[in-house]
Amino acid sequence: MPILGVIASQNYPRTISVDYLVIAGGGGGASNGGGAGAGGYKTSIGGTALQLIPSTNYTVTVGGGGAGAANGSYASGAAGVNSVFSTITSTGGGFGAQSGTAGSGGSGGGGGWGGGASAGGSASPAGQGNDGGAGSGSGAGGGGGGAGAAGVAGVSNTAGGGGNGLANSITGTSVTYAGGGGASGNGSFGTGGTGGGANGSTGNATNATANLGGGGGGGGINGGAGSNGGSGVVILRYPDSRTITIGAGLTGTESGASGGYKRATITAGTGNVSWA
Repeated sequence: MPILGVIASQNYPRTISVDYLVIAGGGGGASNGGGAGAGGYKTSIGGTALQLIPSTNYTVTVGGGGAGAANGSYASGAAGVNSVFSTITSTGGGFGAQSGTAGSGGSGGGGGWGGGASAGGSASPAGQGNDGGAGSGSGAGGGGGGAGAAGVAGVSNTAGGGGNGLANSITGTSVTYAGGGGASGNGSFGTGGTGGGANGSTGNATNATANLGGGGGGGGINGGAGSNGGSGVVILRYPDSRTITIGAGLTGTESGASGGYKRATITAGTGNVSWA
């Protein structure tokens, strides 16, 4: 008679060890206010890879950056959008505030200064980024939080800078992701954090870098536009004996083999991936 254990081992599909970097979209900056928080940062590099089954579909979503507040609106920005790979979800960055408390998210947005001192947003859920800096209430917004550091609080008329992001070498080259956006202030602006965070501005802020998940910058003192957050990215690393299928609805590429691995970099959309 056949031995059940042998049959089971022969029929059960072998798993694939897949490392990931999942960065959500950064939040949008305020008009005349705080910088936005970076998108959530989650990675298995330095931790535990996912064990996935060949010829099985796994969901991927790349989150877009939140919109910055329009020129002259004196309004807060919008939150970034979540990114997803299989069971891993990174939360969109918190918006920068014009007044009141800033948005929470992967990293929290910076507080505004349009109606007195206001708190920065919190990193929620914990572990994906850092809190945003508070607005001073006297002419300076707070910087958005980054994956590697909290946003800097506004002090008097000096706007806060965005918190720095984190470097990751999943692609084989060190790249810094998920920096917070800088705020605007009364005659000054805060710089964006390393990793795609946008600078604040005394006029209209410039958009954060695409596919790094950085927070948008706060617009200037006369109601300048806040900038859009940077879109996120999903990067997957797996043995070079495997080939990925990137399904409809996704924009992405697979690298050649290097160091025993291939990498898939997915830059936009929602769909499925699978491996052969």
